[in-house]
Amino acid sequence: MTARVESLDRLLNRYEIERMLGGETDKENAIVYINAGAGGTEAQDWAEILLRMYLRWSEREGFETQVVDLLPGEEAGIKNVTFLIRGAYAYGYMKCESGIHRLVRISPFDAAARRHTSFASVYAYPELPEDVPVEIKDEDLRIDTFRASGPGGQHVNRTESAVRITHLPTGLVVQCQNERSQHKNKSIAMAILKSRIYELEKRKQEEKQDSLNKEKKDIAWGSQIRSYTLHPYKLVKDHRTKIEEHNADSVLDGEIEPFIKACLLFLTFEQKGD
Repeated sequence: MTARVESLDRLLNRYEIERMLGGETDKENAIVYINAGAGGTEAQDWAEILLRMYLRWSEREGFETQVVDLLPGEEAGIKNVTFLIRGAYAYGYMKCESGIHRLVRISPFDAAARRHTSFASVYAYPELPEDVPVEIKDEDLRIDTFRASGPGGQHVNRTESAVRITHLPTGLVVQCQNERSQHKNKSIAMAILKSRIYELEKRKQEEKQDSLNKEKKDIAWGSQIRSYTLHPYKLVKDHRTKIEEHNADSVLDGEIEPFIKACLLFLTFEQKGD
């Protein structure tokens, strides 16, 4: 009975959140990019922890995920990763996670057991439907193929199935090496490129609007949005909404709904205040 009540409570909470998702692309799948900040192994390990957090959250919410490109660190962790979250309103949820995430902990890689601060950036953008027009000229693309470096058995080392696409006018670079088929990797990479070009143009237009106030700029890409402190106490704090959670372990295990809900409420009230 308790499990059923918890399931209904989660469902009601999800409906409440989705009522706030009325943006043009909120219903779409999400493309998420995580990049380790400066700091070598520490930051790379933190980036991998964030990846796990979002994959666990996605699984809990019933979303499908697919890692399309991952660059492992030299000793541990990952330097960067691109993954897809597929499901209704995936982008609407994940747009609140874009920004800089900060970790404070006793380093497991420091023999002196000193406290370290690590940073990683997260950026989410929508996977566009095929009918959304985005002009991409063939002459503006440079397409390279190479052997995939990730898991995939013997096939990985025998064929150049991985694809890297560079959009020359903007300098955007995307790549996919998850699929064994070069054709599928190219298709996924093109879809990601299309979404990134769309978002780039959208941000340019938004920057021209005088109505954007300081608070909205503060939550944009590039700002520190959340701190995860594991020593000398445990606390996760969102710097935009001031929401705090002392059970840091549960947050890192994917329990991020309170932060997403608070962020969406914050954005909703800001929009009504325009």
